Amino acid sequence: MLRLDDVGARYGAVNVLHGISIEVKEGELVALIGPNGAGKTTTLSSIVGILKPAKGTVTFENHLISNLPPETIVRRGIAMVPENREIFPALTVEQNLQLGAFIRRDRNEYAHDLAEMFELFPILKERCGQPAGTLSGGEQQQLAIARALMSHPKLLILDEPSLGLAPKLVSLVFRLIEKLHQNGMTILLVEQNVVQTLEVADRVYLIRMGRVEASGTPAELRRLVNVENTYLGGLTDEIIAGSRGAG
Repeated sequence: MLRLDDVGARYGAVNVLHGISIEVKEGELVALIGPNGAGKTTTLSSIVGILKPAKGTVTFENHLISNLPPETIVRRGIAMVPENREIFPALTVEQNLQLGAFIRRDRNEYAHDLAEMFELFPILKERCGQPAGTLSGGEQQQLAIARALMSHPKLLILDEPSLGLAPKLVSLVFRLIEKLHQNGMTILLVEQNVVQTLEVADRVYLIRMGRVEASGTPAELRRLVNVENTYLGGLTDEIIAGSRGAG
C-alpha cells in the first residue's frame, strides 16, 4: 500500500534522512521506533507532503505522491494524527469531528459515522458539546484519532499518540490502536513507548540517525535489541550489523 524507496530529507543544509526504505502492506500495523532525533517524525512528514523528499520516492497504492501537496494526499486516503494532536480548542468536540469529514463527498453518511465514532470513543459522546480545549490529554488524543477516522482513511498515521499521557491513559490509547487494527485499519505508528509498541505491531523498523538500522517482526527485534535500553539509544555496532540481515 505505502512504500518509501531511498527517501532522503533535509531541513535547510542539514540532512536528516539518509535513504529510508520502508513498506506498509494493506491491513498491517507497522511501527517506527528509535531514539529522539532519529528521523521518525521527519519520515512521516515526507509521507504526508509537509516536507518534500530531497531524494527517493514515496508511493501510495502504486501512485507516486512524493510531490503532491498535503491536502491532495489526504484526499488520496492518508490521514495523520500529529504529535501535538492539533485539535481546535475553541470548537466543540462535534465541530472538530465535522472538520475531519470535510474532504468527503458522501456528506449524507456523516450522522452514521458520527454515531460510529461515539461507539468507538464513548467519552466523546459524553463531551460532544464541550469545547475541545476543556478535554483531558487522553480525551484530546481520542478526539484527534476520531477526527482522522472521520475522513475514512485507507492508511492512518499516528505520531507519538501516547506522548505526555498518564500510564492508565497510555494503556487506553494502545487498546484503541489494537482495536482499530483488528477491525482492518492499516496503521503506521511512531512511538517512544517501545515495549507496548512491540506488543501490537506486525512489523517494526528501527530508525537511528536517519537510517533504518533494523527491521522485522517484534520477535525478531527483541532478539536483536535491548528494548529497555533508553529508547534504543545504546545500540552497539554488533547489534546493528547483525540486524541488517533481519526482516
